[in-house]
Amino acid sequence: MRAGFCGQKTGLEESGSKPPRSTSPATAPANPRATHWPSWVIIRWAFSKETSTIPSATLKAIPLGGLGEFGMNMMAFEYGDHLIVVDCGVLFPDTELPGVDVVIPDITYLRENHSRLRAILLTHGHEDHIGALPYLLDEVDAPVYGTPFTLALARSRLEEHGMADDVELREMQPQAPFDVGPFRVEFIHLTHSIIDSGALAITTPAGTVIHTGDFKLDPTPTDQRISDLHTLADYGRRGVLALFSDSTNVERPGITPSERAVRERLSEVLSESKGRVLISCFSTSLHRMQIVANLAKEHGRRLCFIGRSMFKNSEIAQQMGRLHLDEGLIVAPQDVRRLPAREVALVVAGSQGEPMSAMARIAVDQHRWVGVAPGDDVVLSARIIPGNEKAIFRMMDHFYRRGAKVHYDDGSHPLVHVSGHASAEELRLMLALVRPKYFIPIHGEYRQLSRHAELARELAGVPEEVFLLESGDVLELSAEGARRAGRVPVGRVCIDVGTLDEVGDVILSERRRISADGIVIPILAIQKFSGELLQPPEIVSRGFVPLEQAEDLVERARQVIREALEKSNLEEISDWGVVKDKIRAALRKFFDRELGKRPMVLPVILEV
Repeated sequence: MRAGFCGQKTGLEESGSKPPRSTSPATAPANPRATHWPSWVIIRWAFSKETSTIPSATLKAIPLGGLGEFGMNMMAFEYGDHLIVVDCGVLFPDTELPGVDVVIPDITYLRENHSRLRAILLTHGHEDHIGALPYLLDEVDAPVYGTPFTLALARSRLEEHGMADDVELREMQPQAPFDVGPFRVEFIHLTHSIIDSGALAITTPAGTVIHTGDFKLDPTPTDQRISDLHTLADYGRRGVLALFSDSTNVERPGITPSERAVRERLSEVLSESKGRVLISCFSTSLHRMQIVANLAKEHGRRLCFIGRSMFKNSEIAQQMGRLHLDEGLIVAPQDVRRLPAREVALVVAGSQGEPMSAMARIAVDQHRWVGVAPGDDVVLSARIIPGNEKAIFRMMDHFYRRGAKVHYDDGSHPLVHVSGHASAEELRLMLALVRPKYFIPIHGEYRQLSRHAELARELAGVPEEVFLLESGDVLELSAEGARRAGRVPVGRVCIDVGTLDEVGDVILSERRRISADGIVIPILAIQKFSGELLQPPEIVSRGFVPLEQAEDLVERARQVIREALEKSNLEEISDWGVVKDKIRAALRKFFDRELGKRPMVLPVILEV
């Protein structure tokens, strides 16, 4: 593997041979203590914690990512000679990481301890929890446990890397505990913005820990599968050693609105719009997609899914019976223009303004099948992920220029988007139900972790102690106590999508300036308002080929850049993110065809 780090470098080295893959079937006996209660809200008794004699043993909890940042969620638990990992996510880079597609956690510690790794457990199917699976499983072998939809998404990611047949995927279900070495694991269903999401109760001889994953406590989910608070309370009654809980929305007071809260506003838009309605949400938001599908039928509109991820995930969900679409409702993208605008609703990928996403291409009138016109309505039914503000607002400007009306999460009521994460009161309820001896906030930037720790300390006697950890810290837990016990190597590894290879971030770090095929930097001077190329592009390279000895190659590369610009309209040229992506893709293809090399291409645009 080619090593290249953005952030802390930890000495990533080649691992030895892989251990044989596990082939033993998962065991999932029925839950003998399943209990039925009249309502999720009727949990108002005084908890009496039953304590039992716990053997003198130590459990280690080691966050390898996801603490102090949004993304790269990965937590390791160790007991004796056994190791399990909860979640395996990516982080999507911002403008400070040019040329980088995704960022994954440094897996040095797991590589060095691969012989002790027993399983990877997934709490749900969002990319910041499963996206790094192909990169981890290229280095180590372990069965992957998840709920049906989560495994379907994981399988799709593995197929993209040609690894699906080499990885053992094991299904887990609520109220069906199973054993992984000394770990007794139970999946506990909790609501979130994606289906089949939940917490993990992990019981060891040292005690039980609960990892919430991402969650909110939606009392009226669209699939009618409410959070299993009774099982959480049952664990709390019997005694929980530690709780690791999502901190994303700790700064929001009160309770996060139900997913159904968006229905009113979306219904208004679909009813009142005189043209097409384009609704963009995360491609894993099946709750939102189902609401839109139901409303489209109600208001006499045909439904179309636009974007590769949106189409693929909706197809997976339909095959699993988790997305219900009436016969005749769906229309193919190529047939959209044949229908009257008033009879069409589209669900489009690209809510974060990604330069080459379907939504961004529609905004600059460069999509093959779909465009917008005056009278159309555009709904951004997703939160703005920090760091994506400029790209999203730039995309919105393009829609406004085309005469469309844009609806987004501007604080108005009724809502076009609700969060999938628990707000402060729900976080307090989680602590009150579980009543852990120790509490560790996870998933969020440091201020969120700190605020969550403060919230926990405000509760009388629950927990006894709070640990504010960062990625890499080792926490030792036992019946006798808990303590910090040093650190393990952690960091960020920058990845070029399409390979399993890491690529160095040249601008942030001079440690490794050249990846296997080198780096090419085209420098363009473009007139701001006309989009005119003021002079031939300059091309600089390192570790690629000596350009001074390849004048013909350089001139043809310049022509490739000119052609990429000529095929772009004025709105695209005014959007440097789109221009850079088009130049990057065109030059990579050109160099691959001419030399069999795929250098990292980092376009630089000088606005004159």
